[in-house]
Amino acid sequence: MSRPTGFTQFFGLVFSGLYLLCTPVWANPAQQQLESFVSQVQAATGGFSQYTVGAQGQTKPAQSGQFAFQRPGRFKWDVQKPYAQQIISDGLQLFQFDPDLNQVTVRKVDQAIGTSPAAILFGSGSLEQSFTVIALPDKDGLLWLRAKPRDGQAGFVHVDLGFREGLPARIILLDAFGQNTHIDFSGLVRNPSMPDQVFKFVPPQGADVVRMQ
Repeated sequence: MSRPTGFTQFFGLVFSGLYLLCTPVWANPAQQQLESFVSQVQAATGGFSQYTVGAQGQTKPAQSGQFAFQRPGRFKWDVQKPYAQQIISDGLQLFQFDPDLNQVTVRKVDQAIGTSPAAILFGSGSLEQSFTVIALPDKDGLLWLRAKPRDGQAGFVHVDLGFREGLPARIILLDAFGQNTHIDFSGLVRNPSMPDQVFKFVPPQGADVVRMQ
């Protein structure tokens, strides 16, 4: 079986944040930066680092890697350290690949994201319908927003999104178990030229392919 945290942490958290990056909002400074990013950026690449702090204060090992997204619905989340793992969406199917296990899990995009905020990235929902959004005080040189899901079954309490100079810099998500997951973005490149192959995945020869129905 694949690592239990790989899909739920990386895919759920990042698309929760990228959903917010793909939805126009209103007019305080943080919201203005978000709106500017939404209107000007249809695709992006960059790096990330992530760590999780448990409810009792314990810190889990950090992960890092590269990501790319292209609206609507295409995404690549490439974990490189401390172990390799890839999550790729071509807009129709989502592939989770664990090289150590040589295992690929395939889900339909709608099935994979369920009722998470990521569903709205691929569909036609609106921020106002799914979240209550408030501005937070500036902190660590960033402008902050907080989004609280209106759906009590969303699986997380809130997600905070920090901006610097018009670009997303950090996401902090508090889940239903009291864990805070911090994701820092770096080297973000706006609207790069990306061939379709970036978001295509072919299972390696001999890999165990599990198709979720």
